[in-house]
Amino acid sequence: MSGPVNALVICAVVVLVVVRQFKAQQVGTDRRWWLIPAVLVVMAVREPGLIDPHHRTTAVALLAAELLVALAMGAGWARTSHLWTEPDGTVWSKGTKATAAVWAAGIGLRLGLFGIGSLLHVRQTSSALMLALAATLLVRGGLLLLRSGAAHPTYRIADAAYGPRRKDPV
Repeated sequence: MSGPVNALVICAVVVLVVVRQFKAQQVGTDRRWWLIPAVLVVMAVREPGLIDPHHRTTAVALLAAELLVALAMGAGWARTSHLWTEPDGTVWSKGTKATAAVWAAGIGLRLGLFGIGSLLHVRQTSSALMLALAATLLVRGGLLLLRSGAAHPTYRIADAAYGPRRKDPV
């Protein structure tokens, strides 16, 4: 895909994610929470030029730093999201002001990494940004599921609805 198409995909995903993070969303209802990050990873790794061939070591170091920032951003986003359980047992999530601060810090760090790469004359493409965005979304989604308890087996929901299991008399 061309650079403008990649940029459009990145912008669309970021706008979708930012708008949705400040609206209440039910956690654990979408079994395919990993699908958008998977598509981003496929798009990123199939593009040539993820690593600048003329500055391999520096490009790999910048990509690793970008991915570390993405992982930290995803963890911070999941940690700062407000979770609550409705009386019917559904778990909901909504971003907070701290979530916005995590996003601002992450974007600032990514801009700093881009600036360092530019100063070192490393060719940078949108593939690294797509890969980092995928990592952020994967970490956030997985940690929210863990925090919400949605990763537990479904028999626990029945236990909550019908009371604790009784042992059969001997």
